[in-house]
Amino acid sequence: MSFSTTADIPVRVTSDNTASERRVTPSWTIAELKNKLEPVTGIPPSSQQLTLRVPHAPQPIPISSHDEENTQIAAFSLQPYVELHVADSRPLTARPDFADTTGVEKYVMPEEEYDKLQDSVLAWKKRNKLGRFDPNKEEKDQMELKRQYDTVEARKIVVGARCRVGASDLDRRGTIRYVGEVDEIPNGGVWVGVETDEPTGRNDGSVQGKSYFKCEAKHGSFVRPDRIEVGDFPVIDDLGDLEEI
Repeated sequence: MSFSTTADIPVRVTSDNTASERRVTPSWTIAELKNKLEPVTGIPPSSQQLTLRVPHAPQPIPISSHDEENTQIAAFSLQPYVELHVADSRPLTARPDFADTTGVEKYVMPEEEYDKLQDSVLAWKKRNKLGRFDPNKEEKDQMELKRQYDTVEARKIVVGARCRVGASDLDRRGTIRYVGEVDEIPNGGVWVGVETDEPTGRNDGSVQGKSYFKCEAKHGSFVRPDRIEVGDFPVIDDLGDLEEI
């Protein structure tokens, strides 16, 4: 929307939800200005509280009058590129939530139309035989699975072993309770189920309702074998392990 006239002054119009550069005419009345600001800010004229935020001014300058129909905005400190802020006097519950998109109808392309596109990610994968379009995918998946089981054997990851999970500086300790595949976790492969000593996990040994081992809530974790270090990691005694001060 343009406010352009021969005697325009450029200003920055801001509100809680909008910010844009506009041009105003000093001969406009306050009522005229508010009417023009409604489609810009979405705030009805009767609910607008206008202020000018002039650089180096101790506080914003209100643009208001008992007679807004006849008071021109030239009576206020209009300067090029000054900020004209529009506040909304309505209660929060009465204001539209422009950030809420839950009620906005979204377009979803039918799968048959998407399949016909030549410039989509799907078409690119088909051309390059990647992912599920790779004729050797099953063989590669089996090779990756074997590599992960080799890692399990090399790291001596077995059920009942004590371990440390993740980075050594975190010192998350626990006991291995499960080694194998977890169908409910995407991307497949080998997972190691750990019962952690502290409540630093994400579950109780189950994934999407299927139990792989049992432990207290937030003491269960499933991680990849390369994040497991097996060794002599006793349960930390918070009191006994404190250094004497």
